[in-house]
Amino acid sequence: MQACHLTASNLACRRGERLLFRGLDLALAPGGALHVAGPNGIGKTSLLRILAGLLSPFAGAVERNGMVALLDERPALDQQIPLGRALGFWAELDGVGFLARESCADYMGLSDLLDVPVRYLSTGQRKRAALARMQCQQAPIWLLDEPLNGLDTAGVKLTETMVADHCAAGGIAVVASHQLIALPSPIKLELAEFIP
Repeated sequence: MQACHLTASNLACRRGERLLFRGLDLALAPGGALHVAGPNGIGKTSLLRILAGLLSPFAGAVERNGMVALLDERPALDQQIPLGRALGFWAELDGVGFLARESCADYMGLSDLLDVPVRYLSTGQRKRAALARMQCQQAPIWLLDEPLNGLDTAGVKLTETMVADHCAAGGIAVVASHQLIALPSPIKLELAEFIP
């Protein structure tokens, strides 16, 4: 895995006329994990989007070294085609090929569902598919927004193992979650501490 780092300095986020947070600093090196917590509407998703470069901060700066994979509530999988083709589209786009797609699907327990149209998958199966797609990207920086929503106990354990393996291989994981999630040596960031 390529060397990576993720830093943010003096970040502030404003949505409309409301300042969600300010003065936020973080620094993550290879193997680092960050658990972002806080009540609904405090800016967890906005922070992840800022870290991904999809949203500009109101103040402050983000520095990233390494490709970013973002998992949010939209799985970015075509609902009308079989799961295998949907994952294959992204595998081809990411340049990882058929075997990587098969390996990621197998890891997430989806091998028997590759011929099923995405629209027929359960909520948990769609989440596993989104996690497989993210894993297949081979990006060193993972940003996960509520990754455990919709997963059963086995899916939660599998996700925790996947994130731990990613960090052990030198990746970075930033996880925004209301649910308890086991992360390797996590730093906990409570966004409520950064409310103006």
